[in-house]
Amino acid sequence: MKSRDVATLAVVSRRALLRTAAGLGGAGALGLWPEVARARTTPYPIEAFFTPARTRAATLSPGGALIAVLDQLGTEDEPHGVIDVLDAADPEGARKRIDLGPTKVESMEWANDERLLVRLAITTTVGPRAVTGSNRRTAAREITSKRLMSVSAVTGQMAVMFQDDHQRLRASRDLGRVIDLLRSDTDHVLMAAWERDGVLGLHKVNVTTGSADRIERGSSGTIGWETQGGVPVIRYDINPRGTVLTISGRASSSSAWRAIRRNRIGDLPEFSWVGETETPGTILVTARAEGEDTMVVREMNLETFGLGAAMASRPGRDVMDSVLDAAGRYVGAGFYGQRLEYDFNDPALGAHHRALNAFLENDCDVYVNDLSRDHNRMVVVAVGPREPGAWYFYDREARAIVNLGAVRLLDYDRLGLTDTLSVTTRDGATIEAYLTAPPGGQPGPLVVLPHGGPEVRDLRTWDRQVQVLAAQGWWVLRPNFRGSGGYGQAFAQQGWTRWGDRMQEDVEDAIDHAITLKGLDANRVAIMGTSYGGYAALMGAVRRPDLYKAAIAICGVADLPEMLAWERREDDTADRQVYTFWTKRIGDPDTMGPQLIAASPRRRAAEIACPVLLVHGVNDSIVPVIESRRMNEALRRAGKTVDYIEVADAGHADWPAEKEQELLERYIVLLKQAFA
Repeated sequence: MKSRDVATLAVVSRRALLRTAAGLGGAGALGLWPEVARARTTPYPIEAFFTPARTRAATLSPGGALIAVLDQLGTEDEPHGVIDVLDAADPEGARKRIDLGPTKVESMEWANDERLLVRLAITTTVGPRAVTGSNRRTAAREITSKRLMSVSAVTGQMAVMFQDDHQRLRASRDLGRVIDLLRSDTDHVLMAAWERDGVLGLHKVNVTTGSADRIERGSSGTIGWETQGGVPVIRYDINPRGTVLTISGRASSSSAWRAIRRNRIGDLPEFSWVGETETPGTILVTARAEGEDTMVVREMNLETFGLGAAMASRPGRDVMDSVLDAAGRYVGAGFYGQRLEYDFNDPALGAHHRALNAFLENDCDVYVNDLSRDHNRMVVVAVGPREPGAWYFYDREARAIVNLGAVRLLDYDRLGLTDTLSVTTRDGATIEAYLTAPPGGQPGPLVVLPHGGPEVRDLRTWDRQVQVLAAQGWWVLRPNFRGSGGYGQAFAQQGWTRWGDRMQEDVEDAIDHAITLKGLDANRVAIMGTSYGGYAALMGAVRRPDLYKAAIAICGVADLPEMLAWERREDDTADRQVYTFWTKRIGDPDTMGPQLIAASPRRRAAEIACPVLLVHGVNDSIVPVIESRRMNEALRRAGKTVDYIEVADAGHADWPAEKEQELLERYIVLLKQAFA
């Protein structure tokens, strides 16, 4: 795309750019993509959503002079990584290509104004090997290791971090984690690396030579740090079961760590790092102070852990993103309204961000990835219901916007539009829901997808599962029922101890609203979800056998008393924090026994009328696989139609993309039969 005045961006769209690229070869990086000239109304086949991601990162150097784009070429079996370097003063000029060779690339950032840090995934095949003292041999297996490589954008010279530590390279699978880019020391970064005894160490690494020196050693549960001036001031530790994150802090003058907060893994955080400040012993965090409803940006004193006044906040909305410039200075905070919206310290930045939104037809969340020190140039990434991810360079002074690359290029018109619904519930409350139409928007069946958590939330953004279902000609509904996160503590608490009733009612009310609004077929509705969403699918089938024609539960809870008993047995925290967390949310078995039984799908399997598909990872440590096994047994004993799939070598719905595609194809078969 040629340079254009900011004022014209509202009438120039990503869609127009895409069509220019398809017909004429395009401008910028879109000319690299050959696949867009196809029938514009035909939905995509499922395999189109699982093509390998091409662009993995696009990033702006701290001074704003260079842009680097990381692409994955080749195939899954024969990958090839490349970096294209662009002059930010002429972003549509010739690209300088740096060939990384036959490797899988994952991410990239600038270490300084010349050198890039590229995270690689290296897969090797080990074995088979003889077992000592036996005539048996182990099977061959693949091992994937993460490595970080420094690459000069000027000369192409490369160095692997820790490359002189041959024993560490052989023994460690993860040597790719940067903790601090050390903006005041352009020759080094801080990286986390596992020591021989399994404890995490913090190392100062030279980005030119790869040599490293350890500066800090964690405890047995340490998984990371945050630093101020290169000194660790925040530490993250996880319990052995992997369910609770403890956040500790210390002043730079102290060696003693003290706990600040604990957070259950998988929920929206109650405390998170934003960045440093220029005042020693003071950092920026997002936190919910006692008595407050929402997460806000504020200062924190590392001596007292005292929190300062709110620097950025919105009623009923938690902070979900923050922006720092290349010098590490705080620039603004992001909140989720109709889409991602920023409150910038400089109002002029807000105007430019709104112009970028208009360019993208107000259909994407535009994240500010990189902002130059002078705030003139930025690289943003756009993600939306019809955009899996695309990177753009924006120059305020030159009034230019240039596409740099995309995860995968899919035609907007062949994907489903998504509306934000405001739903009035049966008791007068208001919730949001996202409704995605099939391509063309014709009335038809509806699939409802309650999210997991439950104290997380759905966003109006890219969701592969949603678009795959929409491509079948079905509408897809994602309600943010009461009990969801992101809307403040009061909204989340409205779902506490209301599993099986209020939270289900909100889902049902959102369905009624969508059916009435769009004239959908009320006789063809199905429900499907993962984790808490799997529970909601099963409980929905219990409550409304008249409504749902199929239920798909993925890694879902089926029996609340048994789930709580398991949490109690497995809780390895000193104060039983995990168990207490769940008794507050689900209910206390000592005082709510009958209610918990009534809200357990397994105990009421005989009331389910529709066919059920259960899917569970065998190694799930969040919701044990026994939940689905027992639900399967209960449905079979009741004479119900049920199919059960166990995924080997998988945990909490963490299987690879090829398995997800296989499972989605199974879901589609069931739903087609149910809607026939």
